[in-house]
Amino acid sequence: MTVLSIIRDCLDALLHPSARYDALTRARHRAFMAPRLLGSLAAFAAFPVYLAMRGAPNAIEVAAFAWLIAPIMLSWFLSRTGRYEGAHVLSSLALAGLIMAIAATTGGIESFAAVWLVVVPLEAALSASRRVAAFASLLALSCVGILILVGQFGWLPHADPGAAERGVLMALGVASATLYAAGLAFGAESLTRTSVTLLSREEERYRLLARNMSDVISRHRRNGAVQFISPAVEAMIGVPVAQLLGHGLFDRVHVADRPAYLTALSDAARGNVRSVEFRLRREPCGSERGQGNYQVDFIWVEMRCRPLDQDTGGDSAQEAEVVGVMRDVTDRKHSEQALDEARSAAEAADAAKTRFLATMSHELRTPLNAIIGFSEMIAQEQALMLSAAQRKEYAQLINDSGQHLLSVVNGILDMSKMESGNFEIASEPFAPRASLIHCCNLLSLKARENGIDLVTDAPQDMPVMTGDPRAFKQIVLNLVANAIKFTERGGQVSVVAAVSGSQLTLRISDNGVGIAPDDLKRVGSPFFQAGKTYERRHEGTGLGLSIVKSLVALHLGELEVQSRLGEGTVVTVKLPLVYTPPQARPAQGRASETRIATLTPALRQEAHEDLKDQLALVKKSA
Repeated sequence: MTVLSIIRDCLDALLHPSARYDALTRARHRAFMAPRLLGSLAAFAAFPVYLAMRGAPNAIEVAAFAWLIAPIMLSWFLSRTGRYEGAHVLSSLALAGLIMAIAATTGGIESFAAVWLVVVPLEAALSASRRVAAFASLLALSCVGILILVGQFGWLPHADPGAAERGVLMALGVASATLYAAGLAFGAESLTRTSVTLLSREEERYRLLARNMSDVISRHRRNGAVQFISPAVEAMIGVPVAQLLGHGLFDRVHVADRPAYLTALSDAARGNVRSVEFRLRREPCGSERGQGNYQVDFIWVEMRCRPLDQDTGGDSAQEAEVVGVMRDVTDRKHSEQALDEARSAAEAADAAKTRFLATMSHELRTPLNAIIGFSEMIAQEQALMLSAAQRKEYAQLINDSGQHLLSVVNGILDMSKMESGNFEIASEPFAPRASLIHCCNLLSLKARENGIDLVTDAPQDMPVMTGDPRAFKQIVLNLVANAIKFTERGGQVSVVAAVSGSQLTLRISDNGVGIAPDDLKRVGSPFFQAGKTYERRHEGTGLGLSIVKSLVALHLGELEVQSRLGEGTVVTVKLPLVYTPPQARPAQGRASETRIATLTPALRQEAHEDLKDQLALVKKSA
């Protein structure tokens, strides 16, 4: 092994630099140079012995030894230039020239050396070049034709060996050609084995990369058809590679993202590096598929496209191909979406803070000015010579202003209690019809003053319900007062109650100003009032509907608001006839982290977040 290693190191030192960095090219150059150098060295060593035994050589013997030494020059040519095909061409010419020289002096086409012409194309086959093999085959056929031609015209020197000598020479020629061909066959087998080994190593390397890379590598035509896609795609979207070939991948791209997907591939086919993000449909896992109630799931994928580096051979851009590298960016897209939502929430909170400050400054300044002004006038009654009727009137105005301030503060305190979970539902049986009629009677005077027709429709046989009667009255008063406030003179407000199954349904409708679609989405948020603050024509803090929303949620009810701008608003409240306290509910039906319970988790979360965010804003502003 040491001797072979030394010989290999010596050969590697003679290799051209262009062949030192590619294993297959290095093996071919080594296979070309090794037998020629060894054969030439053996000829040099045997030539003195041959001279001592044979004596002076003839012309044929000199030519044979010259050919055996000539491969040194071929090896030197390959070592200096690195032109592997050129070295094989020169080798074919040298071998054919030697065969022609020997055959010309030993009988032409009938010479024992003529059989060696078969070896010329076989040796050229080791070059792995079709051009060299074709050249060597034409060269051998040309030599055969020349030998036949000169033999027919009698241009060859006369050689008449005996039958025994001819048989020996023919056997020597066939045996030597066979041995040389066998050497070529072993050389070809060695190169083939080396090539297969190298190919296996490369395939294993690429297979290792393809199977262990999380990124997916794909090869596309310009129209998006997939020609190759790495196995990593199976872990990404749960689909076998075979189903994604052709247009299988395109069929899984979200319909809205298909134009961007095809545009990126088309641009990349024209030589531009492109990056595109799109959604891919993911197959459900085994457990989800077994349940049969899964939803269509899409993941976000980023794909970088670039044209495939290859020799197009003059093909048009229509046949250009594209290499794509895809990776799952769903987590990143979700993070970006969360950031956008947080930014929107922050902007909404800032707008709510501005709206709240503007609203509260109006709601507090007006009654405080009245309290201060009229109290000063009462304090100076002697100077102003106020009558008893005037003092009574001013005292009433001060009381009204104080009551208004108290209602504002009570609303904020109620919201704070609901947010902190300290708002207790005092559940007891009560008659909902009587409470409803009482609330409407309280507001009937205000309705008449505004020129609004208040209509109440409640069945006489409404059953007794269990709940908080104070909260029920607050719900009705807030909704009916809002309907009256935002209904123009001559309008109508309708309050309808009905029982369906185990629920009580209240429907308060009006034909007032209505709510714009953009504002309708935020109705029920604390301190929110439809329209712009500086355009408000009605007093209020914007807490009424928010309190109603929270009270309904606390009673495990539902609240629905429908409205069209300029046509009116319909508010529908559904409450259970029997309220079940949290302590009496099953453990799995209670929310341990909050005392705000709603009919659905989504409604509970929405109410909780609205109360928490807005009241935190109130505390900061205060």
